[in-house]
Amino acid sequence: METRIQVLNEDEKAQVHERTLRVLSTVGMRCDAEEARRILAAAGADVDETTRRVRFPADLVDALLAQAPTSFTLHGRRPDWSFPVGAGGFTLLADGGATSVYDVATGERRPTTFDDWCAATRLLDALDDVGLYWCPIDYDVDYERPGGLVRYFTRVFGTFGKHVQDAFGTPGLAPWLKEVLDIVFGGSEEVRRQLPLSFLITPASPLTLERDFTQTWLAMRDYGLPVAVMPMPLQGATAPGSRLGTVLTANAETVGTICLVQAAAPGTPVFYSPVLATMDPRTGLYAAGAVEHAVLGAAGTEMARWYGLPAESSGLCTQTYQPDLQTAWEKADSALLVTLARPDVLVGPGLLGGATVLCLEQIVLDVEVVRRARQGATGVPVRDDLWLDDVLEQVGPCGSFIGERSTRAGVRGGEWRLSRFGVQGSWDAWRAAGSPSTLAAAREVVDEILAAQVSLPYDEDQTAALAALQRRADAAS
Repeated sequence: METRIQVLNEDEKAQVHERTLRVLSTVGMRCDAEEARRILAAAGADVDETTRRVRFPADLVDALLAQAPTSFTLHGRRPDWSFPVGAGGFTLLADGGATSVYDVATGERRPTTFDDWCAATRLLDALDDVGLYWCPIDYDVDYERPGGLVRYFTRVFGTFGKHVQDAFGTPGLAPWLKEVLDIVFGGSEEVRRQLPLSFLITPASPLTLERDFTQTWLAMRDYGLPVAVMPMPLQGATAPGSRLGTVLTANAETVGTICLVQAAAPGTPVFYSPVLATMDPRTGLYAAGAVEHAVLGAAGTEMARWYGLPAESSGLCTQTYQPDLQTAWEKADSALLVTLARPDVLVGPGLLGGATVLCLEQIVLDVEVVRRARQGATGVPVRDDLWLDDVLEQVGPCGSFIGERSTRAGVRGGEWRLSRFGVQGSWDAWRAAGSPSTLAAAREVVDEILAAQVSLPYDEDQTAALAALQRRADAAS
């Protein structure tokens, strides 16, 4: 029997949908991109150009949702890597956008550097648990100019060999990214087949589709890239002051944006990806480690499943600025609750301070937390060969099962999950080893991985073509 969680029952999820239809048809969404408004009007939405308000009839919403695929397969540059979305699998997407780094060696926070980006990206590439990539830190990347955009994506695809998810808000740069994709993946048809990149659209809460990122996706849509729709409503601030009202807000924003995607490019793969968060009532700020955040993440995952859409969910969040006990409980409860809701993708490893501080050691510790959560999700497997009542009868009262073949089989077959982290033996053994800390063990793992990790290089033709493209992009900047 698997371990499962239920935040919303079937009737409650149906109510969320029905009220979403009401919100989208009466309140609607503000849509700041003129081309998007034209597309939605042509599809049958009620568009008020004066207020930029778009209202969606219920039958239009249902028809457009039905066009979204329930499954698709992501690829990257690694020939041996793929991830079938919507097929019951699970992978991690390391959180991104940190503005500083916590240095375990000094115990200090410092500004990010390009070397930090290289180390984090190489580490994530080496971790099999992590299948999707966001840029982990801000390190003076100039997305607003062709040279910066081409340089960044050339580096990303040259360092991270799995699937990349990203976004930028300058529509005029879309042709430059298409050229990078063509060179790296062999042309537009191969890009459409492999789906090596997905685009992130983040509606502003409440109920607003902002212009720049929407227009950029519209400029990219002919490449058929998957879209992750990720509004970030904040309970009590940019969403109503109840968890249920926040679920409704997030669902309306996500569904409304998916409607635009399907109206503009029918059949485009989408992730249902809202980040349902809550504020700290004492400050009005984002409460990253709140348990309500975790519960809302599970609720969002359940809504994705109700629609039959792939779920990209948020977890592993913490408000702490350095790894400590608070970090542990906040990341553990969010990882477990959201993992039990069964998302396809879980966003979160590696960041502290409400997703503003990167810590390499925290990346590997977060992966360990998720491994534990996934083991917990397996519950108590039930098969005829696992009852072992014959072994119980054979050993009998006062016996020991340590030497039994079935015990060895259980250890090797997943009945136990063995970790290299944490204290496993006696006090004396721990003291004799120098009383090692978990952070020190994580540092060792990071060092081992980075010493061995080798990114997949570009071939000679790709290297030459990317260099020529970079020269043109720099000249155009």
